[in-house]
Amino acid sequence: MKKREKGIQFIQNNLSLFRCPVCHDTYDRVESGSIICPNQHAIDISKKGTLYFLNHAVTSEYDDAMLASRRRILTAGLFDPICQEFAKNIDKDEVILDVGSGEGTPLKKTLSMTEGATAVGFDISTAGINLATQLNSSAFFCIADLANLPFTNDKFTTILDLFSPSAYAEFQRVLKPGGQVLKIVPNSNYLGELRQLLYEKDSQHADYQNDQVVSLFEKHFPHAQTKQLTYTFKFEDDLLSDLIQMTPLHWGATPEMIQNAQASQLNHITVDVTLLKGTIA
Repeated sequence: MKKREKGIQFIQNNLSLFRCPVCHDTYDRVESGSIICPNQHAIDISKKGTLYFLNHAVTSEYDDAMLASRRRILTAGLFDPICQEFAKNIDKDEVILDVGSGEGTPLKKTLSMTEGATAVGFDISTAGINLATQLNSSAFFCIADLANLPFTNDKFTTILDLFSPSAYAEFQRVLKPGGQVLKIVPNSNYLGELRQLLYEKDSQHADYQNDQVVSLFEKHFPHAQTKQLTYTFKFEDDLLSDLIQMTPLHWGATPEMIQNAQASQLNHITVDVTLLKGTIA
């Protein structure tokens, strides 16, 4: 099945998940390759089988090279234990929304460990979503704005948020009663070996604290549960360049430090994160 046909089929089967970002009515039909709301606002289904919900141009800092590097190293397993932890918290036949899904590999891997789930991933990066549509996955991917989610109220049972910003009012709107948010935030030792190679000890980038992010989550979910995940990921020599390129850590590093990191022969990295789990009453 071609990508567009696959996308149209998913939309037809799950049309009630989507609402018009203009008038906020739920779309009521698919016609001539477009989804149309009762007020006649229409969005075309692209050749790649996606929907573009943004009403303005957006520039993403994640360029093609960075996304390709993420695809390679995530395919190699960098976030596999995180995906496994997500899957442990997802029951059969859930309806999942993946926030900031990027090139799609974590959602694909999570779905491979769940049963009967319906999943939508979205990102503001068209390049990322175009890559995601190349995956052999049951998920549907689209381009959308976190602050104005094109999804109907009370439809999702789980929201996945892997290192992405959060819009908690929107999360609570689209989640069913009893639905959950599973959010991953980095801890101070996340990618610590790489951070040490890219920055001097007195650099503002040499350390990271997640206190404010955790506090904000707990403000919205007072009974939130937390779980620390720490593991070492070993990788082949040819993936070191991808590891450096795939993370925003390299944005603030000097060319000299990046070159030194590439020549370091580093072959392992620490993944140190916290899973935050909050439930809607």
